[in-house]
Amino acid sequence: MTRTRRIVLAGVGLFAATALVAATDEQAPMRVAKDPQGYWFTEGDTKVMFYQQERKAMPDGTAARSNYFHPLHDLDGRVITEDFPADHIHHRGIFTAWHQVLIAGKTVQDQWVNRDSFWTVQDAQTTADATSASLRLRVFWESPLFTDAKGGRRPFVEETSVTRVHKAEGDIRRIVDGVAIGGSNDAKGYGGFSPRVVMPKDIVFTGERGVVTPIENAVEASRWMDIAGSYGPSGKSGVTVLTHPSTTGFPQRWILRARNSMQNAVYPGQQPVAIPRDRPVILRYRVVLHRGEMTSARIGELQAAYAKERIPD
Repeated sequence: MTRTRRIVLAGVGLFAATALVAATDEQAPMRVAKDPQGYWFTEGDTKVMFYQQERKAMPDGTAARSNYFHPLHDLDGRVITEDFPADHIHHRGIFTAWHQVLIAGKTVQDQWVNRDSFWTVQDAQTTADATSASLRLRVFWESPLFTDAKGGRRPFVEETSVTRVHKAEGDIRRIVDGVAIGGSNDAKGYGGFSPRVVMPKDIVFTGERGVVTPIENAVEASRWMDIAGSYGPSGKSGVTVLTHPSTTGFPQRWILRARNSMQNAVYPGQQPVAIPRDRPVILRYRVVLHRGEMTSARIGELQAAYAKERIPD
């Protein structure tokens, strides 16, 4: 097998100052359980989110894809991500994808629309303790347009990721959610970390400089972005995405949409960039689910604490 380039989608939990007490899988309130299609994160009997390992498609077989998270449940059990939405059937839960994936200048994939895109899980390891559960994955990118002498798909990127889900703490839950790649070949430059969340009519985006109004193209960079609205009768709740400063291209611009689309922390943008052989591209984000509104000061505290955490091995 040829040497692969590496992308690291890294995440690690926010640990308390005191030591954690390990627990067996049977005792742990947080768990990761294998499913025929992937892995479920649960807290006790409550489902938190699902990693889709196997290829999933529309009833007619179109738009097949894998390697993403859906459903994601909020703190009140509502599903707040979307999969195969009618307006953009290629969007899927929480995903990372690029329009332009090139080898020696030739396009071999368009991951955004799932064209010629295969993600093969080579290794999956799960851990759980008294406060969190994690899923460590090693995934190969493959394409039918890049094959060996026998016509078999040859891996060309090794993606490694660690996703850790924490127990709910009052009104928040932390999820950690890290060749050449490039975003869409237009001014928008879609590509990178993208959550497709349900969009209530009163959705509000808030960045470090205050309320952000979506525009056609990317808005200016922000270390974090909060997405909040009325998701149910219990009042406002939302999702905050924090970005670790080790992330390549930090801080990143954001493409925001109030209707019928996903949100995107843009990397690298329209122009493709090379994935080096001697070091990984690191994309590291933390998703915080919250009940009620989160103040900018509170989000700033979470971002500052996250920024102090080291990159996991």
